[in-house]
Amino acid sequence: MPHRQPDAQRWSLRVEPPWSLEAWRNGARDALLRGIAPEQLDWLEGSDASLLDAPAVSSAPVLADAGVPNVPRDFLELAATCLCHRDMQRMALLYRLLWRITHGERSVLSNPADADVLRATALAQAVRRDTHKMKAFVRFREVPGQPEAFIAWFEPQHHIVDRVAPFFARRFTGMHWAILTPSRSVAWDGQALAFGPGARREDAPAEDAREALWQTYYASIFNPARLNTRMMMQEMPAKYWRHLPEAQLLPRLVRDAGDRVQEMHDRPAQAPQRKIPARALAPMPAADAKGLQTLRQQALACRQCPLWEAATQVVFGEGPVDAPIMVVGEQPGDVEDLRGQPFAGPAGQLLDRALAELGIDRAALYLTNAVKHFHHERRGKIRLHKRPESRHIQACRPWLMGEIARVRPQVIVCLGATAAASVFGRDVNLSRDRGRWHTLEDGTRGYATVHPAWVLRQGDGARREQAYALFRDDLAQLLQEGDGGD
Repeated sequence: MPHRQPDAQRWSLRVEPPWSLEAWRNGARDALLRGIAPEQLDWLEGSDASLLDAPAVSSAPVLADAGVPNVPRDFLELAATCLCHRDMQRMALLYRLLWRITHGERSVLSNPADADVLRATALAQAVRRDTHKMKAFVRFREVPGQPEAFIAWFEPQHHIVDRVAPFFARRFTGMHWAILTPSRSVAWDGQALAFGPGARREDAPAEDAREALWQTYYASIFNPARLNTRMMMQEMPAKYWRHLPEAQLLPRLVRDAGDRVQEMHDRPAQAPQRKIPARALAPMPAADAKGLQTLRQQALACRQCPLWEAATQVVFGEGPVDAPIMVVGEQPGDVEDLRGQPFAGPAGQLLDRALAELGIDRAALYLTNAVKHFHHERRGKIRLHKRPESRHIQACRPWLMGEIARVRPQVIVCLGATAAASVFGRDVNLSRDRGRWHTLEDGTRGYATVHPAWVLRQGDGARREQAYALFRDDLAQLLQEGDGGD
């Protein structure tokens, strides 16, 4: 689509509802067919008016050589998420990316360092976080006088009601319910979802009789020995407390936690009075320390690809053999090659910083790489990192699969595209699937995010800190249960 409208002309385009991918997509297609460049377009939503009273896009002539644009699926998935954000520039940002994709930069989304891609990724991450909070903190209350009818009040940060409603329809199929928010509401009658305008807090019940039972149950399962107030506040910020009946108990439970822990410590052990027969389950392979050590010794003699010739040594994984979490990087760097330890260099230090801020003990993780030798080229005395080739990844994959089989982690976190492809397969696209949960054939769950080395390549200042914040947020999913996606 090489042509465009005269630069002096401006146009306006209204999208309703503003979070709808279909509405935005139809408008963006019309603008592309008319050759309207991003800087010529005013995106409007709600009661917004064009600053310069620009005419509607539909009144612009369609270009004679215009064709229906074909865009990658990755972009549409990114756009669907970003449109739920409240950022007033999100539509313009997405159209700018679309314009670039259809005007010679089709692979722009594969460059996570691009400013537009980085901004769109940040918006998408914020929407996913808000989605998770809504799933976690919506509390239904029974409507007085209407048995089996429930209403919940919630205040999301973004336009996510339409996005999250199907989740609640699947989770609570058998009951009639409604979720009210200040800007949008949804109701489920057992058959279909119905959306409507926003509501007031007073339109939802203040409490119901079942809350006392729920509070009793919550107090009984509250474990004072595992209390971490910093992480609790990070996962459940105080702004959500007013929606949660159990929040009324938290100040007392936190205050008395120390005394309860001491009481638990002082209580004499008691033998169980009866034994409940366990349900027969398929046996799970145990962690294999001896097998892992044998695998390590075998890897030291690997000659399946030429990387061993220029590298100092094999850099095998390290960590507890029964670690519940395995972190898989791409390949050793210069420092790792010299020390023989994974994540020992600058990228490892950044990983350590993120783990420490999240309260995750690195010593409890099993750390390894998809490729076990350092791939590099020399520039004088300096060894510069080179991206591993497909043959290197395939040659090392048996070692990685062997580590997974012997450690048997519950969760695998892949740092970088090479690691993601090695664990989840080549169909995984880091730009599209970053932070999304996958399940392997053996039931092991995991997800992929960027490598900390990528964060370091963002330079200094705000750009790097923004990239680091996104990386840390991805790692924070280890502190959540994760339900496999949005």
